[in-house]
Amino acid sequence: MFGVGTPELIILAIVGLLLFGKRLPEVARNLGKGITEFKKGVRGIEDEVDTSNSSTSSRSSSRPVAEDRPVETTAPKFEPPKFEPNDTNSSAS
Repeated sequence: MFGVGTPELIILAIVGLLLFGKRLPEVARNLGKGITEFKKGVRGIEDEVDTSNSSTSSRSSSRPVAEDRPVETTAPKFEPPKFEPNDTNSSAS
């Protein structure tokens, strides 16, 4: 997907070991906790949006919204012309 192969992953692992050394488990643990907290925050925001949408829809259910009603579409009806077509080619001869 990103063009990262096995040699690149090995180099990244070596750089990670050099930079973090003995603290690598602690860094990974803190990274996992951060990801978990981020997911909880996103889930909390989604819950707030869902509850606000449900409360908005319950308030608006007493009066119909134009989008809730089906829209009747009608096509224009074909009406034939009301005059007789003139045959100009036959009378010009």
